[in-house]
Amino acid sequence: MGGIADFDVSFPSARADIRDMSAASGVPVADLARITHCETFPVLADGEQAWELALAAARTVLERTGVPPERIRQVVYAGSGAWDRPFWSPAAKVAHALGIDGAHCFEVANFCNAGMTAIRLLTTAGALDENTYALVLVGDRLSRMVDYRDPDSKALFNFGDAAAAVLLGGGPSRFRVVHSTMRTDGGWSDYYAGEPAGSRVLIRRGPHRKGLADAYVRHFTALVDETLSALGITTDDVSHFLVNHGDQDMHRRLLDTLGIPAARSVFNYDRLAHMGGADTLIALKDLERGDRLRHGDLIMLATSAMGFSWGITTLEYLG
Repeated sequence: MGGIADFDVSFPSARADIRDMSAASGVPVADLARITHCETFPVLADGEQAWELALAAARTVLERTGVPPERIRQVVYAGSGAWDRPFWSPAAKVAHALGIDGAHCFEVANFCNAGMTAIRLLTTAGALDENTYALVLVGDRLSRMVDYRDPDSKALFNFGDAAAAVLLGGGPSRFRVVHSTMRTDGGWSDYYAGEPAGSRVLIRRGPHRKGLADAYVRHFTALVDETLSALGITTDDVSHFLVNHGDQDMHRRLLDTLGIPAARSVFNYDRLAHMGGADTLIALKDLERGDRLRHGDLIMLATSAMGFSWGITTLEYLG
């Protein structure tokens, strides 16, 4: 498999405040704090667009690596499919802004698992040679799809916005993709769905049903077991286990179920909410900036998405 040559993340300029959410919805601030775990978190400002955040992250990566635009053969924009404009290609928009001509530009829609899905597709054997690259852009506008006036939507009030850019290559890399496995449980496909509301699409939940947290742990555990078996390792060999920041209780329950100490994960709930598909890449960047990565470290990224889908992507840090 190929690998990650470099990556970066980008945040919007505005912040959501749970006190404003409480005033709009009537849900007590204390109840919202148990969902968001922080009082404020990054969201898109009025007039700010997700593709612009992805572009900023991509520019940082290309400037840092010095990879010329003509060596990038694919540009993929990954997210929910609810782009900044309908019937439109954000991948093509960002590629043009970066001066990338001649690349194949397309989108992958798998919600917050889309970024890892794109990485999986582009790092399979033969997808890239040693002299070419692919650029994966992770971006969404989740906060714009939440109705803060609706108390029944409070489980989604922790939806923030962020973007990431991941440069993949077939040659030497900083992170080698050693394994990827994913699955979907379509029994939950109608639990959340978009609803047109004027110029917006708002996410609505269907009738409440129990068992989603159990499904998260069950599917993640099965995928981890599959990965461990395929690689011939145990959880003791996993240096870091990073999880989408959707639910801190589920995050800790999963670690306990797997027997992985919390010290081997990253918890950003004190300053960030659920930042979409960028969650695990933000955590990976935190490990890097905190000098917590060592050559040969195995890192599992646990991602999940509406639908519902789950994925385990395993990286080896090569420095």
